[in-house]
Amino acid sequence: MPEIKTLITFNSLFPHSCSSERAKSAIFSFLPILSWLPSYPVKEYLFGDIVSGLSTGVMQLPQGLAYAMLAAVPPVYGLYSSFYPVLLYTLFGTSRHISMGTFAVISLMIGGVAVREAPDSMFPLNGTNVTGLVDFEARDARRVQVAVALTTLVGLIQLFLGVLRFGFVAIYLAEPLVRGFTTAAAIHVFVSQLKYLFGVKTKRFSGPLSVLYSLIAVFKDITSTNVTTLIVGLVCIVFLYSVKDVNERFKKKLPIPIPGEIIVVIVSTGVSYGMALFENYQVDIVGSIPVGLLPPVIPDFTLFPNLVADAVAIAVVGFSMGISLAKIFALKYGYSVDGNQEMIALGLCNFASSFFQTFVITSSMSRSLVQESTGGKTQYISLLDIPALWRTSKIELAVWLVAFVASVLLGLDFGLLVAVGFAILTVIYRTQRPKSVILGQIPNTGLYYDIDEYEEASECSGIKIFHSNSSIYFANSDQYVNHLKDKVSIKTAVYTSEKRSK
Repeated sequence: MPEIKTLITFNSLFPHSCSSERAKSAIFSFLPILSWLPSYPVKEYLFGDIVSGLSTGVMQLPQGLAYAMLAAVPPVYGLYSSFYPVLLYTLFGTSRHISMGTFAVISLMIGGVAVREAPDSMFPLNGTNVTGLVDFEARDARRVQVAVALTTLVGLIQLFLGVLRFGFVAIYLAEPLVRGFTTAAAIHVFVSQLKYLFGVKTKRFSGPLSVLYSLIAVFKDITSTNVTTLIVGLVCIVFLYSVKDVNERFKKKLPIPIPGEIIVVIVSTGVSYGMALFENYQVDIVGSIPVGLLPPVIPDFTLFPNLVADAVAIAVVGFSMGISLAKIFALKYGYSVDGNQEMIALGLCNFASSFFQTFVITSSMSRSLVQESTGGKTQYISLLDIPALWRTSKIELAVWLVAFVASVLLGLDFGLLVAVGFAILTVIYRTQRPKSVILGQIPNTGLYYDIDEYEEASECSGIKIFHSNSSIYFANSDQYVNHLKDKVSIKTAVYTSEKRSK
């Protein structure tokens, strides 16, 4: 017999082996900057991006300082958290509009953990006979360790979920859920800033009903309002709103939007220094800030066991906040964002930056809106969609309301869980309440519409076209048959049965 030789190629053994095209696709997916940077339209985008970057950067500096205090760490750590993660997201992120950095709600969650793990009572001031004195330097150092370890753990969790492709959960964040959630986040941010606006000292609250507790605490202490602090805050708010209104009214005439945030920071800093607001009127200021950056430090891994539950909650809320804003902008400007890559990017930002003593970051709503508006496209995104949802879909309005109310009252972590659960229930409800119609043809066209809604639509002779807008499965199969019998005459059903028997 002739000798038979079989040639076995490498590709036949490993049909899914790594080819050059597959490797290139993987690299471009992991580093999105490689796909958009070579085709970046310099003349069209560069100037607007520079203005937007300057406005957002100047706004991020005071926010970083303020949000560090919400996280119960010294203000300078907010600056570190505003620097390293932004650089990393530029390389790995897929959204064109969101601004990464410190965020009030996440900072509040971190602060609650830091205060719990390093309370004042753990750091009595040695060498004194006075009770109640605290060694603030030792306390702050320990709280920084807690915040850094928490950030490392959050980054690891987000990286792990991203690698396992858990970013797909973003598809379950329906648009009304996203808008309700982001509106609730805005309420949390607003309430968290009230005590600073009025200049009152209140206890820190976290968890369910923290918004109500914070409001009650502020209004209970409203009589001790620092009038000068309130005036400064209100003047800045009115000025910023006026600038945004002017930019909107005259956006076609202005070569670039007026950078109101930059003006507020520069003028208010000058006024604070010139009038000695801290010394003369007890207006709180940040104080001295160390110069330079800190060298990398390995986090304290012994803290991990106490932080796992908190890290999971913060990781989920941080990703949900980031992907929610990213989806809003992507929908508005007609591009897509990759949920898995966003999860990986956020995880890398938190994990790598934590070695430089930063705390957890995500996208900031206010800075993202500034970043978009200073690019000269729009001034705000409408987050309150109740009238539109009422006209289009009562179910989607219910999703918005549940997401908003649950996130405000229960906190963003539990609120998000409730909102997603409710959204899934609405999907089940819709399959149980499908819209079933008989279709008719529009004369001289290939279009078929509901004969009850369109007078011009007429049924085809001898044919019934039944349409249901839900998929058929075991839970709604009987209901589907009943709707079919209701829409199709009994005579037709009997005729069909008799015809089959023949």
